[in-house]
Amino acid sequence: MKTYSVKASEINRQWHVIDATDKILGRLATEVACLLMGKDKPMFSRHLDTGDYVVIVNAEKIRVSGSKLKQKLYYRHSGYPGGFKSIALEKMLKVKPAWVIEHAVKGMLPKNRLGNSMIKKLKVYAGDSHPHLAQTGAGK
Repeated sequence: MKTYSVKASEINRQWHVIDATDKILGRLATEVACLLMGKDKPMFSRHLDTGDYVVIVNAEKIRVSGSKLKQKLYYRHSGYPGGFKSIALEKMLKVKPAWVIEHAVKGMLPKNRLGNSMIKKLKVYAGDSHPHLAQTGAGK
Protein backbone atom coordinates (compact mmCIF):
# COMPACT_ATOMS: atom_id res chain seq x y z
CA MET A 1 0.00 0.00 0.00
CA LYS A 2 1.37 3.41 -0.98
CA THR A 3 0.97 6.65 0.91
CA TYR A 4 -1.29 9.10 -0.87
CA SER A 5 0.30 12.42 -1.73
CA VAL A 6 -1.84 15.20 -3.12
CA LYS A 7 -0.73 16.91 -6.31
CA ALA A 8 -1.14 20.61 -6.99
CA SER A 9 -3.48 19.86 -9.91
CA GLU A 10 -5.87 17.93 -7.61
CA ILE A 11 -6.50 20.87 -5.28
CA ASN A 12 -9.91 22.46 -5.75
CA ARG A 13 -10.62 25.62 -3.80
CA GLN A 14 -13.98 26.76 -2.47
CA TRP A 15 -15.16 30.14 -1.24
CA HIS A 16 -16.45 30.59 2.33
CA VAL A 17 -18.30 33.70 3.51
CA ILE A 18 -18.20 34.20 7.29
CA ASP A 19 -20.24 36.82 9.12
CA ALA A 20 -18.18 38.12 12.06
CA THR A 21 -21.14 39.69 13.87
CA ASP A 22 -20.90 38.92 17.62
CA LYS A 23 -18.14 36.32 17.15
CA ILE A 24 -15.13 36.19 19.47
CA LEU A 25 -11.97 37.40 17.72
CA GLY A 26 -9.68 34.50 18.65
CA ARG A 27 -12.22 31.78 17.96
CA LEU A 28 -13.02 33.28 14.56
CA ALA A 29 -9.31 33.57 13.74
CA THR A 30 -8.64 29.89 14.49
CA GLU A 31 -11.59 28.81 12.36
CA VAL A 32 -10.41 30.99 9.45
CA ALA A 33 -6.78 29.86 9.77
CA CYS A 34 -7.94 26.24 9.59
CA LEU A 35 -9.87 26.96 6.37
CA LEU A 36 -6.95 28.89 4.83
CA MET A 37 -4.49 26.07 5.54
CA GLY A 38 -6.89 23.36 4.37
CA LYS A 39 -6.74 21.42 7.63
CA ASP A 40 -10.44 20.61 7.35
CA LYS A 41 -9.84 18.61 4.15
CA PRO A 42 -8.85 14.93 4.01
CA MET A 43 -6.13 15.74 1.47
CA PHE A 44 -4.33 18.18 3.80
CA SER A 45 -0.60 18.34 3.25
CA ARG A 46 1.79 20.57 5.19
CA HIS A 47 4.03 21.39 2.23
CA LEU A 48 1.20 22.47 -0.13
CA ASP A 49 -1.36 25.24 0.05
CA THR A 50 -4.56 23.15 0.01
CA GLY A 51 -6.77 25.78 1.66
CA ASP A 52 -9.85 27.65 0.52
CA TYR A 53 -10.70 31.31 0.01
CA VAL A 54 -12.34 33.04 2.97
CA VAL A 55 -14.39 36.25 2.89
CA ILE A 56 -15.18 37.84 6.26
CA VAL A 57 -17.89 40.50 6.44
CA ASN A 58 -18.96 42.76 9.34
CA ALA A 59 -15.46 42.93 10.81
CA GLU A 60 -16.45 46.02 12.80
CA LYS A 61 -18.95 43.97 14.84
CA ILE A 62 -16.39 41.53 16.27
CA ARG A 63 -16.38 40.86 20.03
CA VAL A 64 -13.63 40.19 22.56
CA SER A 65 -13.95 38.82 26.07
CA GLY A 66 -12.92 40.50 29.29
CA SER A 67 -11.37 43.95 29.23
CA LYS A 68 -9.29 43.41 26.09
CA LEU A 69 -10.86 46.40 24.34
CA LYS A 70 -8.93 48.75 26.60
CA GLN A 71 -5.97 46.57 27.64
CA LYS A 72 -4.90 44.86 24.40
CA LEU A 73 -2.35 47.01 22.60
CA TYR A 74 -0.88 46.87 19.10
CA TYR A 75 2.68 48.17 18.82
CA ARG A 76 4.71 49.67 15.99
CA HIS A 77 7.99 51.53 15.66
CA SER A 78 8.95 54.09 13.05
CA GLY A 79 12.65 53.26 13.22
CA TYR A 80 13.57 56.63 14.66
CA PRO A 81 14.50 57.34 18.29
CA GLY A 82 11.31 57.77 20.30
CA GLY A 83 9.24 56.35 17.45
CA PHE A 84 7.57 53.60 19.51
CA LYS A 85 3.78 53.85 19.35
CA SER A 86 0.94 51.78 20.72
CA ILE A 87 -2.77 51.77 20.00
CA ALA A 88 -5.56 50.05 21.94
CA LEU A 89 -7.84 47.46 20.36
CA GLU A 90 -10.87 49.69 20.97
CA LYS A 91 -9.43 52.49 18.84
CA MET A 92 -8.06 50.09 16.22
CA LEU A 93 -11.54 48.61 15.72
CA LYS A 94 -12.82 52.10 14.90
CA VAL A 95 -9.92 52.98 12.60
CA LYS A 96 -9.09 49.66 10.84
CA PRO A 97 -11.50 46.86 11.82
CA ALA A 98 -10.39 44.59 8.97
CA TRP A 99 -6.73 44.84 10.01
CA VAL A 100 -7.50 43.45 13.48
CA ILE A 101 -8.86 40.20 12.04
CA GLU A 102 -6.10 39.94 9.42
CA HIS A 103 -3.47 40.40 12.13
CA ALA A 104 -5.01 37.71 14.33
CA VAL A 105 -5.27 35.21 11.48
CA LYS A 106 -1.77 35.93 10.16
CA GLY A 107 -0.32 35.06 13.56
CA MET A 108 -1.84 31.57 13.28
CA LEU A 109 -0.41 30.77 9.85
CA PRO A 110 3.09 29.47 9.01
CA LYS A 111 5.83 32.11 9.03
CA ASN A 112 7.23 31.36 5.56
CA ARG A 113 6.40 31.71 1.85
CA LEU A 114 3.59 29.20 2.23
CA GLY A 115 1.96 31.35 4.91
CA ASN A 116 2.31 34.41 2.67
CA SER A 117 0.35 32.66 -0.09
CA MET A 118 -2.31 31.52 2.40
CA ILE A 119 -2.98 35.01 3.79
CA LYS A 120 -3.59 36.31 0.26
CA LYS A 121 -6.72 34.13 0.10
CA LEU A 122 -8.27 36.04 3.03
CA LYS A 123 -10.57 38.96 2.21
CA VAL A 124 -11.90 41.02 5.14
CA TYR A 125 -14.51 43.77 4.88
CA ALA A 126 -15.77 46.10 7.61
CA GLY A 127 -19.34 46.25 6.29
CA ASP A 128 -21.76 43.59 5.12
CA SER A 129 -21.14 43.98 1.37
CA HIS A 130 -18.27 42.47 -0.60
CA PRO A 131 -17.33 42.24 -4.29
CA HIS A 132 -16.97 38.43 -4.32
CA LEU A 133 -20.62 37.48 -4.93
CA ALA A 134 -19.85 35.70 -8.20
CA GLN A 135 -17.22 33.43 -6.64
CA THR A 136 -19.35 32.48 -3.64
CA GLY A 137 -22.36 31.50 -5.73
CA ALA A 138 -24.64 34.03 -4.01
CA GLY A 139 -24.91 36.15 -7.14
CA LYS A 140 -26.88 33.48 -9.04
